[in-house]
Amino acid sequence: MKVICIGNYPPRQCGIATFTENLVRAILTAAQLCDRSVDIEVIAMNDLGNTFDYPSIVKHSLPDQDQAAYIRMASTINDSGADILLVQHEYGIFGGDSGLYLLSMLRKVTIPIVCTFHTVLEKPGFHQLEVLERLGQYASKVVIMNKIAIDFLQNVYNIPLEKIALIEHGTPDFDAMEDELQPPPPIWNDRKVMITFGLIGRSKGIETVIRALPSIVSIHPEVLYVVLGKTHPHVLRHAGEEYREYLQNLVIQLKLEQHVVFMNQYVSEFELMSLLKAADIYVTPYLNKAQITSGTLCYAVSGGCAVFSTPYWHAESLLAEERGWLFDFCNHKQLASSICHALDHPDELELRQQRALDYGKTLAWPQIGKQYLNLFDKVVSEKDRILHSTKSYPDFDITHLQRLTDDTGLLQHATGILPSYQHGYSLDDNTRAILVVITAYKHEAKEVYLGLLTKYLSFLKLMVQKNGQVKNYLSYDRQMFDNDFSDDAYGRAVWALGYLIRYAPNDALFQTAMETFHSMIPAMEKLNYARGYANFMFGLFHYSKRFPDQEKFLGMINQVAETLCQRYERHKRENWHWFEDALTYDNGLIPAALYVAYSVTGNEKYLEVAEKSRIFLESKCFKNNWLSLIGNKRWLRFDTEYELYAQQPIDAMAMMMMYKSALIATSNQSHSLKLMQCYDWFLGENDLNISLYDRETKGCNDGIENNCINRNQGAESTIAWLMAQLIAQPYTS
Repeated sequence: MKVICIGNYPPRQCGIATFTENLVRAILTAAQLCDRSVDIEVIAMNDLGNTFDYPSIVKHSLPDQDQAAYIRMASTINDSGADILLVQHEYGIFGGDSGLYLLSMLRKVTIPIVCTFHTVLEKPGFHQLEVLERLGQYASKVVIMNKIAIDFLQNVYNIPLEKIALIEHGTPDFDAMEDELQPPPPIWNDRKVMITFGLIGRSKGIETVIRALPSIVSIHPEVLYVVLGKTHPHVLRHAGEEYREYLQNLVIQLKLEQHVVFMNQYVSEFELMSLLKAADIYVTPYLNKAQITSGTLCYAVSGGCAVFSTPYWHAESLLAEERGWLFDFCNHKQLASSICHALDHPDELELRQQRALDYGKTLAWPQIGKQYLNLFDKVVSEKDRILHSTKSYPDFDITHLQRLTDDTGLLQHATGILPSYQHGYSLDDNTRAILVVITAYKHEAKEVYLGLLTKYLSFLKLMVQKNGQVKNYLSYDRQMFDNDFSDDAYGRAVWALGYLIRYAPNDALFQTAMETFHSMIPAMEKLNYARGYANFMFGLFHYSKRFPDQEKFLGMINQVAETLCQRYERHKRENWHWFEDALTYDNGLIPAALYVAYSVTGNEKYLEVAEKSRIFLESKCFKNNWLSLIGNKRWLRFDTEYELYAQQPIDAMAMMMMYKSALIATSNQSHSLKLMQCYDWFLGENDLNISLYDRETKGCNDGIENNCINRNQGAESTIAWLMAQLIAQPYTS
């Protein structure tokens, strides 16, 4: 069996690096004891351009912020002949927000994946949740080190129980090494030594122990507290030695210079074992309840220390059944009382130490290695039966749309999920919202949809001028702007009115729509751009469906379609089959307009141009097996490169409109598959592997950036998502 393991690795100094090295050795040792042939290669993560002199087992290194390198590494893994990819996952190791660059590699890996989760959060942030859930989808098995994580993985991250394996954090075999351990430093002689070790930062809560010491040493002056470890590299980078200096000043302030020693060094595992074996008490005063795994705690238990800890999750589990003592977070008085009681009652202290020591023997690395080896065997034997999470689609929910709507209409932008009043309103968004609530009302006749429809329609009427032209923007204090005609806004307004005429829920709204629609038609002569014509076409299409005998509007459909075809002929060239000299935004609507024109007129020319332009757009947006849109940082022009980011939800929805229109026009069922691929873009089948839909807020994030999701949830994005849901509904129910 060949295993590739990816994670941090020594000589990089961090807990994950040490864990990875020990786990690799443990698996190899377990294989040797079973007379098995197992080969392991390591891919080591490098941070911030750092490189390390790795041992020979490390065959490749991966720069954490190089997104393209992750994709290249997937090919290396696939070509390696390996049977298993073992991933050591911790937030902060991999590039992108919450390590999302890792997903682009795992999506392309073709061998079974086993992921060890070092952190499982009960209340993750948006990116943290999406990344871990997606890892659970890609993995054949996920390994957690604390049983409390099982509920979190199932209920928070939607990972099925069948994929979850509990294998505890391994520890050195202290018994096997006891005769070789080094003597303690001379300063420890004749002292009761308390120790805390690990990379240091404010979350460690070391000041709690220091504040407890005056009460302890007043009764037990022989106590010495040792703080072992260097400052965490990330802390050092951003805050220097500020925290260590604060602790040192606190020691001076409390006159504890004879009772506290700082060992500012990174020790080898052998040195650490020697120090733990010589210490009497180990303290983990961590401040964060939500710590699900602590390697330092496991080591202390296995080393035979009397352990005192705050009640974070791993401590509650590991120190259960009186294997140690728990004290409340930041409660130095309780800690002092507990330690003094233990020192005053050595029989009780030794009993708990022995219980911890006995339990620690079950955590020895060789046993942990054998459990991983058994898991690999199971995964390989079942690789043709890898469990994939069943795809589920969210329910339609307008909570965020309502959040962005006030008495005037729909506000344009949001900061996070908060409506941004300073940017006011746009006709663009309110017309799109009309389409959403009418379609929703068609599916389920709820009064809430009618209430929103009247608001959005009132806003539309406000923005239509006497000459049939429109203003697009209205400030929050209800001021309009001069020279504000917009092709898009005008076309979308006609579209919304035509749609309302076709599907009006009552006569009052029908009459309002008819009057406004007809007042706007003469302003058609102001249209200048392909997108404006395309939006306008949809208004004519829906109107003609309500009144198929009105030849005037059939003639207008032909007129608009001919205009689009002329634009196409003017701009097309070899390898460029489009209506303009650039692919920009809302692209799918233009071919979609010609598909609907064909469905009404039967004119084959419209279908031909629609097909050619669709295929061209498809060639740019489906280079992989998922939708990859044109980014708005630089549009695609003939013979030039474009930016992949930022990708916007409105463009994915426009692609869905194109495929829906193509399906209606041609009855070619392959369009329904593409339509659903576009819908899945919203739910994580995209270049970042991250969902844009926010299941907590029911809104849609504003776009895909190069290393994260834009977490603002404005009107355009949320409307695009809601419309996408409605378009996809026949295929998801």
